[in-house]
Amino acid sequence: MSDTQWWRGAVIYQVYPRSFLDTDGDGVGDLPGIVDRLDYIAGLGVDAIWISPFFKSPMADFGYDIADYRAVDPLFGTLEDFDRLLHKAHALGLKVMIDQVLSHTSSDHAWFKESRQSRDNPKADWYVWADAHEDGTPPNNWMSLFGGVAWTWEPRRGQYYLHNFLSSQPDLNFHHPDVRAATLENVRFWLERGVDGLRLDAINFCFHDARLRDNPPKPIEKRVGRGFSPDNPYAFQYHFYNNTQPENLAFLEELRALMDRYPGTAALGEISSEDSLATTAEYTRAGRLHMGYSFELLTDDFSAGYLRETVSRLEAGLGEGWPCWALSNHDVRRVPTRWGGAEASPALAKLLNAMLCSLRGSVCVYQGEELGLPEADVPYEALRDPYGIAFWPNFKGRDGCRTPLPWTDEPDGGFSGGSPWLPIPEAHRGRAVAVQEQDPDSVLRAFRTFLRWRAGHPVLRDGAIRMLETPEPVLAFERGGDGERVLAAFNLSGAAVDLVLPVAGATLLEGHGLPSGELGSAGALRLPAHGALFARL
Repeated sequence: MSDTQWWRGAVIYQVYPRSFLDTDGDGVGDLPGIVDRLDYIAGLGVDAIWISPFFKSPMADFGYDIADYRAVDPLFGTLEDFDRLLHKAHALGLKVMIDQVLSHTSSDHAWFKESRQSRDNPKADWYVWADAHEDGTPPNNWMSLFGGVAWTWEPRRGQYYLHNFLSSQPDLNFHHPDVRAATLENVRFWLERGVDGLRLDAINFCFHDARLRDNPPKPIEKRVGRGFSPDNPYAFQYHFYNNTQPENLAFLEELRALMDRYPGTAALGEISSEDSLATTAEYTRAGRLHMGYSFELLTDDFSAGYLRETVSRLEAGLGEGWPCWALSNHDVRRVPTRWGGAEASPALAKLLNAMLCSLRGSVCVYQGEELGLPEADVPYEALRDPYGIAFWPNFKGRDGCRTPLPWTDEPDGGFSGGSPWLPIPEAHRGRAVAVQEQDPDSVLRAFRTFLRWRAGHPVLRDGAIRMLETPEPVLAFERGGDGERVLAAFNLSGAAVDLVLPVAGATLLEGHGLPSGELGSAGALRLPAHGALFARL
């Protein structure tokens, strides 16, 4: 694999800076904390880190509301700290990707402060402004993902502005060429600084329907989606017009042309649309994004059939595009709890990590997945997420997956000399890094073992994939390329399973660190509870 193609099949470790390591005692993680633990990350065997936003922000949405795209927020450190991070990561062989939130800014951004003053200033059309209906109501029926209408009244202009998320996150008007040019210049700033890639937040939200047409209603039985509270009106409509517009494709091509001037950089798009798999295929075609990921494996759906159907559907439409898969991130409940329940076993966490890293595509691993952390139960009085506060108790928000990473079993988890910004549950301290380092059977040890083993089988990094029809609870597929074929089978349940697959002449592969299946004659397989089988065909 050439260095410019490092992203193909890469395992990317997501760092949520607020919750990684605090070095100044304010209870919030920072860039120096990441620098201090880069050796730990490199030792996992991952290829890259993705750092969630650390830019200047009022933190209404914890950094996804940016007030200055080129400045590090003092909460996290300085630009010099970031340069140190970049230098050390590269010395350790790690690539560095950073979040870029292009579709909207903070209402504290200088662009918006100017735009909201009048209808005739130089930035007047840089955001999405619209007149009220004659009765004073908003210009259309679009809803905010965080609840309520997606329009807020600005008396200085006598108009509404659009926000697909919080009212303090106004949407930029990407129909304006100056907005696109300024956005690309902000991206260029970080490419010039030496970053290796961009994770593009909500990238399909850049453009809106210029005619501001109403979204059509969605039937009750179809009102489901990533992280929606049952009573969130965002789920009540098809989002055909407030995102995923055809004009966005040309912008992606502009962005790709810029990145191509910096060989070895890669763009990963976060995509959430009415048909995210189809949009991912469209957005990763030649000349657009290098790879894309959606939320299909970040839902509550968990079965071999669902996994097989999801991967197959994306592969069928992907063509030359490249997928990226994730089971957890900073926006959804942690996967051991989401798919295994409150009492999920470490064995399930080990299996899911291995399964994820065996799929065709790149992989995003969220900090704590290597420890098998369950979702934290954060009490209402400790909540910080505005989404969870608004929809409590039907939906508890995103704080449960954002609690600080436990480094030790001490009360503060070895995270901070001060009071952590979110409480660290006792269950997490029992799974701390220091604790798992001493346990040869830990999820952490298994994660490292599997990634080392995977590195010796390039077909698992870049080979083609063919899903096999298997009964529940077994997921099985072949990976193939360069004359090699490998069978991978995973028992998603806590009980042993026997089955027969149409394989012949297979040779069992060992050393992956999971409870290993047995391979008999004529394709007979036995998989132990939460066990896996890898065989060369």
